[in-house]
Amino acid sequence: QLQLVESGGGLVQPGGSLRLSCAASGFTLGEYVIGWFRQAPGKEREMVSCISASGTDYADSVKGRFSFSRDNAKNTAYLQMNSLKPEDTGLYYCAVSRGANYCSGTVWAYDSWGQGTQVTVSS
Repeated sequence: QLQLVESGGGLVQPGGSLRLSCAASGFTLGEYVIGWFRQAPGKEREMVSCISASGTDYADSVKGRFSFSRDNAKNTAYLQMNSLKPEDTGLYYCAVSRGANYCSGTVWAYDSWGQGTQVTVSS
């Protein structure tokens, strides 16, 4: 059974850092396009970063602050978030697209999702 489990969220002050993890089971994470999304209250879910065989994409709002990586041996993806801002607050999800070859920013392109981990940036 395919499963994604996020962890690493929490409460952090502005300027702080967090590292989110996305552990996969039931499939090999490195074979597919992986996305990190976030959703703030009252807002649509948006892509933060995505990784594919072609490389890594980032939303303009997080470029230079966030870094996406994956450890194929652990079947886990990571999102390192530095210089966090209050506007980074939201529920963060990892997702997998088993049908895509390239990164996509659209939610419907991803067929498997984790349960999400809450990130709150506040003083």
